[in-house]
Amino acid sequence: MEKQLILILGGARSGKSACAEDLARQGERTLFVATAEALDDDMKRRIEKHRARRPAAWDTLEEPLDPVTAIPSALAGHDTLLIDCLTLWVSNLLLQPGDDADAETEILSRAGALLDLYDRTDARWILVSNEVGLGVAPATELGRNYRDVLGRVNQLFASRADKVYLMVAGLPVDLKSVIARPD
Repeated sequence: MEKQLILILGGARSGKSACAEDLARQGERTLFVATAEALDDDMKRRIEKHRARRPAAWDTLEEPLDPVTAIPSALAGHDTLLIDCLTLWVSNLLLQPGDDADAETEILSRAGALLDLYDRTDARWILVSNEVGLGVAPATELGRNYRDVLGRVNQLFASRADKVYLMVAGLPVDLKSVIARPD
């Protein structure tokens, strides 16, 4: 499998995870990195549905906060890594106790470290994230901060990705082939 960084963006129920899983099935050995935490019954059901859809041969690493530390040893022997999803990872980090003023800087630093880790591997990486900037402005400060930092994380990964797909009603739109950003 050719080394490649692929970012799949979209709204809720747009088909992001299914698209990412289809791409990951092209690999010989996939490591699935799950960032969700089963903190309530609804999330438990959602996680179970995702687990049931994944091939039994895939290895799973559940890491809600620190994939940079956890991935290297787990990735050995895998040609494909699928992280589902950056959205929950950023949320998990944002909700950690600490200095809210530095949260965005810390999260962007961790995102940069995750990209640095990608550079040090030979695997094809597929990343899933929600596009949260297309809707109504969140009513709370936390909601606005979350939207802003996730938008910046998505931009960071998109700028480095070989391919970026925007999922709309289950259909992938290849953003990097649609339009080139002016210099």
